[in-house]
Parts: sequence; structure tokens; C-alpha cells
Amino acid sequence: MYAIIKDRGKQYKVRTGERHLIDLKADADVGDMLEFEDVLVCSQEDGNAVIGTHENKNVKVLAEVEGIKKSKKCMTVKFRRRKESMTRRGHREKYTQIKIKDIQVG
Repeated sequence: MYAIIKDRGKQYKVRTGERHLIDLKADADVGDMLEFEDVLVCSQEDGNAVIGTHENKNVKVLAEVEGIKKSKKCMTVKFRRRKESMTRRGHREKYTQIKIKDIQVG
């Protein structure tokens, strides 16, 4: 059984017990339970999938916050030829790691 959830403009295919990195939720602490109600697709036990937000109004996905992670560093370089000038800048995106606890139907 799986579900496709939508969280702040991004979609994630989730199953019970999986871990996922979602965009940073600054107000979420370790151990908090998150509830995703915007479910786009929900597969049933028999293999059939229910598609559409109107049909999945009573489906919820429960997840537990496990911590905050950072991605690998992404470096950008601005190089100006013949000027002996170069600018280096690095960036690391922050993510919230969650573990899917349950997909509730009904």
C-alpha cells in the first residue's frame, strides 16, 4: 500500500516504514507527529488505486519527525577573465527527515 502526498508544492510517494527528506519545517521538533491530508493517490490492498483529491478526502498519512539533515554542499564560482577576480560561494539546503508511521483510510 502506498500513497502520493503533496507538501508545499512537492509530491512524495510514501509507504509505511519509509524515511523521506522533505523541505525544512522550522516549527517541527524531533518526535513530533506530522499529518498530511493532501493525498493525491492512494493504492488499496488489492492493487487498485484511487486517484484524485476529492475521492481521497478521508485519507491521512501520519509521519514522525526524526531530525534535520543537510544536503551536500553545492559550490558556485563566478570567474572574471583577465581581472584576477573570482568569487566562490557554497550552499547547503536543510531538510526535515520523517518516517512514515501509518496511512489511514476512512
